[in-house]
Amino acid sequence: MDQTVTPLAARRSAGLKGRVRVPGDKSISHRALILGALTVGETRIEGLLEGEDVINTGKAMRALGANVERVGEGAWRVHGVGVAGFAQPAKALDFGNSGTGCRLVIGAVAGCPITATFDGDASLRSRPQRRVLDPLERMGARAISIADGGRLPLTLQGARDPIPIVYAPPAASAQLKSAVLLAGLAAPGETVVAEAEATRDHTERMLRHFGADVRVENEGAHGRRVTLKGQPELVPAPVMVPADPSSAAFPMVAGLIVPGSDIVLEGVMTNVTRTGLFATLREMGATI
Repeated sequence: MDQTVTPLAARRSAGLKGRVRVPGDKSISHRALILGALTVGETRIEGLLEGEDVINTGKAMRALGANVERVGEGAWRVHGVGVAGFAQPAKALDFGNSGTGCRLVIGAVAGCPITATFDGDASLRSRPQRRVLDPLERMGARAISIADGGRLPLTLQGARDPIPIVYAPPAASAQLKSAVLLAGLAAPGETVVAEAEATRDHTERMLRHFGADVRVENEGAHGRRVTLKGQPELVPAPVMVPADPSSAAFPMVAGLIVPGSDIVLEGVMTNVTRTGLFATLREMGATI
């Protein structure tokens, strides 16, 4: 067998020019599908990231009774079943490698009077879920079965009468906060998440976009208190998924280090919880 290796040559690039839109943000894509499924009516989504993780969340929404349909490149329609309206799935919900999709849907199912099994690939099965289950069990959900070490596969029985709680996460986690808030949609009264350190606020913003009553108050040096009024009727709302800041980092940095570059990155998310790289590059002298 010929083991000859063809050498590769690298040459200095000329300035980069042009416009590009990088793929949609994964975090927003997951939440758009889940919240769309919890509305009454049809939500239209544009720019959805069509990677495997997000597609698995879409499949889970279908299995739970929502009508999820792809109508074009990045364009999807979700006809929801309403808060606490999920149907019991016929088989396990497989999230592949997606920790975000899995934990958020665990939260959404915890507020419904159904039983569902959650599973994933070997990597996802290695990640402990006990931390997200602890507050959900305080709200009335119950883990009927779970693998050793609090790992997947997990069979969860949702709460018939969800209980609102005041919850202080033991560590900063947007996934943990989001799971509690999604479960809190089905609970009467107010569900509160008191963060010692503020995390990404995509869920709070999108809950408001779909008609939920969410109040956010700053506490302490970096803390935040999020209060959700339960049992809203979420209403369909169009979602244009912004371009992912992490994906935008590659062409952005390339443009900054190649002299003579002038590029435009379209539709990039500028939520202050995701723009740390942009701020750091400006501090280093970048013109953005």
